[in-house]
Amino acid sequence: MANLVNLESVSKSFGVRPLLDGVSLGVAEGQRIGVVGLNGGGKTTLLEVLAGISEPDTGRVSQVRGLRMAVVTQRTELPAGSTVGDVVLERYGAEHEWAADARVRSIMDGLGITALGVEKETANLSGGERRRVALAAALTGELDLVVLDEPTNHLDVEGVRWLADHLLNRKIAVVVVTHDRWFLDTVASLTWEVTNGRVEQYEGGYADWIFARAERARLAATAEEKRQNLARKELAWLRRGPQARTSKPRYRVEAAEALISDVPEPRDSVELQAFARRRLGKTVLEIEDATLTVGDRTLLDHVTWRIGPGDRVGLVGVNGSGKTTLLKLLGGDKEPETGRRIQGKTVSLAHLRQELDDLPGDLRVLQAIEEVSGRVVFGKQELTASQLAEKLGFPAARQWTPVEDLSGGERRRLQLCRLLMAEPNVLLLDEPTNDLDIDTLQQLEDLLDSWPGSLVVVSHDRYLVERVCDTIVALFGDGQVTHLPGGIEEYLDRRAKSLEKAGSDRKAGNAQASAPKKSAAEQRAAQKELSRLERKLDQLHAKEEKLHAALLAAATDPTKLIELNTELKAVETEKEEVEAQWLETSEAIE
Repeated sequence: MANLVNLESVSKSFGVRPLLDGVSLGVAEGQRIGVVGLNGGGKTTLLEVLAGISEPDTGRVSQVRGLRMAVVTQRTELPAGSTVGDVVLERYGAEHEWAADARVRSIMDGLGITALGVEKETANLSGGERRRVALAAALTGELDLVVLDEPTNHLDVEGVRWLADHLLNRKIAVVVVTHDRWFLDTVASLTWEVTNGRVEQYEGGYADWIFARAERARLAATAEEKRQNLARKELAWLRRGPQARTSKPRYRVEAAEALISDVPEPRDSVELQAFARRRLGKTVLEIEDATLTVGDRTLLDHVTWRIGPGDRVGLVGVNGSGKTTLLKLLGGDKEPETGRRIQGKTVSLAHLRQELDDLPGDLRVLQAIEEVSGRVVFGKQELTASQLAEKLGFPAARQWTPVEDLSGGERRRLQLCRLLMAEPNVLLLDEPTNDLDIDTLQQLEDLLDSWPGSLVVVSHDRYLVERVCDTIVALFGDGQVTHLPGGIEEYLDRRAKSLEKAGSDRKAGNAQASAPKKSAAEQRAAQKELSRLERKLDQLHAKEEKLHAALLAAATDPTKLIELNTELKAVETEKEEVEAQWLETSEAIE
């Protein structure tokens, strides 16, 4: 199998820090490669060098002649003055030529471009919408290789599954940086881990990589005991959970069981719920007979929803369905138009919003965390402010960085640290995985596993929702909060059926709209003709019964039988013709 792109002894540094150090690797035809590693570890740099966007300091990058490659990075730049259609449908000359291409229609619908509208100006798009437009534009072309940097960041659960299915069906080579572990495990047949300037390669997706890390740590007997235990606990969850959580459980079962034999269950829900009841009492958060509208859309229509002590709820829905607004209602930032919100007297609530709260820019990271508290208890483990900061991606050296010098992702992690240090007993988390790498996500999930309180999570990260939540509810746009016993799979199935029904209804509506309407006189004439045909049918039916009776009576007269039978056939033929006319006239009236 020929390589499409080769890197030979490639090195790339920023300042004195080498991100890539003598890296040699290749991308073969049809290979699907997931790229993982710590934030700032060189994943994006690797993609940009591989795609030819950035030149290596040393070494060589070569591409096969005639390579058809599309690249979507996090630096989305769209042409000034362009519309969505200009960008996505650039290669289509005629205005509606793309509509005849099933693949392009699927891309437009799957990424929500149809809903945006091809006439919309790109200058008026949000950051997430711009990323989706750039992704759609890349996928509409004939490709050998697509290079994607965090393509799932602005997609909902449904969009993430669509993209995974699309890439699998295209049979093209894929190189993708993503922290979405479900997507990684579904799409990738090979995993690259960028670490300390090197690129380690592993067969398979996320589950295989986690096993390899745990096995490597065990065999090497390194001093990274914390990292080893975390990888083993993650593996325990993968092995004990439903097999549907990973599409490719190819790691050796015997070796995996040996690794996790002494690892406790990731979460003891019964014990945590009992502890939560002692902290929270019976009443936590409730909305009773609540109605809430956003613009001209009804988000809640006389809804009653109760969150009890220790409940761990994942909230899903398409982008724009109102998930963030519902969290604001639960958090007390919004008031319902009818009904009421009830909060228990012992509730200490923390709300992680998508927007960054004000942070003390004059302090350093550790000081900003210690300003809230010096220690925090999660179940049976007690952490200092420094230990919690390290778990959430701030190594010891980085903890003395001034807050004002932090990146957007780091500021969000600091916001999460400060929330957790306050030891709330109710957490509302709105997209907590944004800007977190996989290692930090594992640490966050480990903390939430042992966190004794009530939890509501909005996230497009299917893996996190399935891991930390016991209950899934959805907003389907019908004004209700719908409980889904079958979890995210049930949500996706119901959405697919809903879209299929909407498509059928739309076709039926178009067919009716295209049919010319009859005038009142034509309607009266048709109704009169229908009545005449019904009378004719009654007469023919009566005549048919008389002929059947006459045939019985003439059973011993052959000549009479032939005559009656000929007459009966003529009546039956006429009856069929009149029935056909009746059906045609009836449909015309409807």
